Amino acid sequence: MSTDKKTKKTASKKRSASGKYITLLDKEFSFQTTEAFKTLRTNLLFSLSTRNNKTFAVTSAMQHEGKSTTAANLAITFAQMQAKVLIIDADLRKPVQHKIFKLKNKLGLCTLLCGMHSFNEVVNENIIPGLDVMTSGPIPPNPSEMLASENMKTLLKELSQYYDYIIIDTPPVNIVSDTLTLSDSIAGIVLIAMSDVTTYDSYQHAVESIKFAGGNLLGAVITKTPAGTGKGGRRGYKRGYRYNYGYGDYGYGYSYSSKD
Repeated sequence: MSTDKKTKKTASKKRSASGKYITLLDKEFSFQTTEAFKTLRTNLLFSLSTRNNKTFAVTSAMQHEGKSTTAANLAITFAQMQAKVLIIDADLRKPVQHKIFKLKNKLGLCTLLCGMHSFNEVVNENIIPGLDVMTSGPIPPNPSEMLASENMKTLLKELSQYYDYIIIDTPPVNIVSDTLTLSDSIAGIVLIAMSDVTTYDSYQHAVESIKFAGGNLLGAVITKTPAGTGKGGRRGYKRGYRYNYGYGDYGYGYSYSSKD
């Protein structure tokens, strides 16, 4: 069995039996995980503070490593600090943001870029105060070309004048090049890896691909890390952050399962 197949098989075992996407809006989301996302948000704010562009993409090396649920929860966390936030589902191959936020997906980014609908027609406003969601819309035959188009660049430039932060959920970087086509239009990329699933080789390949395309790696998020044990035997969580030659590594533990 190949390494990629083993990775997918291991990831499948980690999925929730119910298939539910858990977010910060759900009661079962733990306090420790909420705090971990707030810490991640703070570190990203520091990374973005020196850049005029406040738009960033969230991706992973391979499938089923938690990128879409992480992107959704980051968007919620940013909105909770009274910022105006937009999350765009730019995974035009296997979109899930409409499932996470329980929205219809007949219209979206695809129909907007094609000129079939206006932004006001495709955006879902105030999912929670301050957070707008743009779903992918129908799956197109040419997703890479659409994301690399001048229409996409113009859209992001115009939207950045209205939103404080724009978070883009993009396909796995080792599978397709869609994410890399956005490199010159965004502040950087947050790379997701899953504990005990993502291999060193696939992660390293993703990092090299981002750098080769001229992208800026804002940081890495390690999902599904085992919870640590605090004082008195209580369960805690582990987190860390470091900068090294322009990008950081950030790890946090959380208990929900993801299918993305």
